[in-house]
Amino acid sequence: MGATTHARILRCALPVAAGLLLPALALAAPAAAPGATAANTVPWWVWPLGLFLACFVMGIVAVPAGIGGGTLFVPIVGSFFPFHLDFVRGAGLLVALASALSAAPMLLRGGLGSLRLALPLALLASASSIVGALLGLAMPVALVQTLLGGLVLAIVVLMFVSKKSEFPEVAAPDRLAQALALHGVFVDGASGRVVHWQVHRTLPGLVLFLGIGVLAGMFGIGAGWANVPALNLLMGAPVKVAAGTSGLVLSLVDSSAAWVYINKGAVLPMVAVPSVVGMMLGARIGARLLHVLHGAVVRRLVIGVLLFAGLRALLKGMGVWP
Repeated sequence: MGATTHARILRCALPVAAGLLLPALALAAPAAAPGATAANTVPWWVWPLGLFLACFVMGIVAVPAGIGGGTLFVPIVGSFFPFHLDFVRGAGLLVALASALSAAPMLLRGGLGSLRLALPLALLASASSIVGALLGLAMPVALVQTLLGGLVLAIVVLMFVSKKSEFPEVAAPDRLAQALALHGVFVDGASGRVVHWQVHRTLPGLVLFLGIGVLAGMFGIGAGWANVPALNLLMGAPVKVAAGTSGLVLSLVDSSAAWVYINKGAVLPMVAVPSVVGMMLGARIGARLLHVLHGAVVRRLVIGVLLFAGLRALLKGMGVWP
């Protein structure tokens, strides 16, 4: 099979997978009914099947966007499935971790993920994510749901107004970036161009990732949505390197915060297992799409899904849309 045909198949996979999200949410529709017993009328196996289908689609979309599966998982599952938000957040961290680990080998082989760049950022973010997880579990569910909805809508605004630079120009790396050897090279699959990259503003980036870790642990969303703008817009990494490295950062940050939820008993196998399996399968397709798909396509789809999920989470937390 030629490279052109292979790329065409991968491009077609995204809209097809997006179409699968509708039946997955349709399975979860009874959970949105006002009655507390609505979920009891649905056979138990419907929920794992719906989670698997939804997470498969999320995995395909999340990796090219570099946002991590948890960013989509928590607002969507928390709003449309009949599970307590603590279980959803605990599973969300495992889901984000699964998508990152599944895509990591392909990203590293293709030069789109940099361990040198990811490790110092992940070290700080993983430490602060533990604090965020403890804060999130101590807060009332309705408050967390409302804050989550507001945060997701803020993510939508950030993604909409940010003009991502495909290949930012970094005149010279700062001293810290030179000391840590934060540079590399990769071949852009869409253009065939060999790209040499380096970063700057390393110290502000490290400080920013401390705050990103707190949000990741508090809401269980992985915070990949913040990793990519920080790496691309602040530190000057090419957008594909930012997306690939974001997955590596997520794999370390989410594993730290997840242990807090596991220790508190907030990880339910019925929620976590089908979600993780679906996400890992979808993430493998998403990692291939990252090489050949233009980021604007995935970006528009993610903005649309997050806008809907954010409004749903906000209204549910305020009691307007139970």
